[in-house]
Parts: sequence; structure tokens; C-alpha cells
Amino acid sequence: METETGGRSEPRREPPGGHARLAELCRRLTDPSQSLALGGRGLRLVDTITSALRTGTPPQELDDVFDELEEELLAAGHSAGLGSYRTTPTPPPPGYQRLPVAGPGHPPLRVLACPRGHCGRVEAPPGDDAAPHPGCRVFDQPLRTVPLR
Repeated sequence: METETGGRSEPRREPPGGHARLAELCRRLTDPSQSLALGGRGLRLVDTITSALRTGTPPQELDDVFDELEEELLAAGHSAGLGSYRTTPTPPPPGYQRLPVAGPGHPPLRVLACPRGHCGRVEAPPGDDAAPHPGCRVFDQPLRTVPLR
């Protein structure tokens, strides 16, 4: 998927799993040990992003705001920003193959993913089926269960 360049020399391409910077923002908002430690402007940018996403704006339309947030994170000492600055290219995803443990007689495999399918955040489900699912702080919803086939 190709989006506007927003002044950059090359268009930003989103990975097949969804908006990478949204996934990183969601992960950081959920993990208290990964506090964003931003000033007022950075927190307003986070609020702008989450408010727009909750009203249905596609994450790709917010790339300029993500760029501004990334600059704030870098200025606050987060050397990786939202993970869009890489020294090596992301390897292509492998083709889907049948999992060896997914045959007859084995329980189905599941992961937890973005409740709206906008980002590539994926987590293992809690070991206890009755335990609540981790949440998405961007949409204020629990992660959804996705079966692996």
C-alpha cells in the first residue's frame, strides 16, 4: 500500500500486518514500563491520533501527525521514535504454511490482535481462558482473538 509522501523523498509503504507506527504506539501506551514521557505537545499529538482513529480516520491519513509525534519522541530521548527509523530493511514476511501442531487432535492456535485490524500488534493469549484479554489503549477495547490456521 502506498501513501502520500508528506514531503519525504519516497512514499511510505505500510507492512502487510498493518500500520507499524500505530502498533508501536499502542504497545507503548499499554506497557507502563515503556512510558512515553512526553511533554504537553506530545501528549496532545497522541490525543489527536487516538481521537481521529476512534472516529474512523484511517491511520495512513495521520502520517503527518505520526511524524510530529516521532519528532517529539526523539527529542524526549526515545532513540527509536515509533520504530520507523531502521538501519536495515524489514525482511519480507514468509508465505503462510500449515503449522505442524495444527493437525487433527491438537487444540486450535489463537493470537490476540488489534480490535479493529488497523495495526500489526499481536500478543499471545493469557494462559487462563477466563483471564481478561489485554487491551488496546488507542481504541479502549480488548484485543480480539484471531485463530491461526
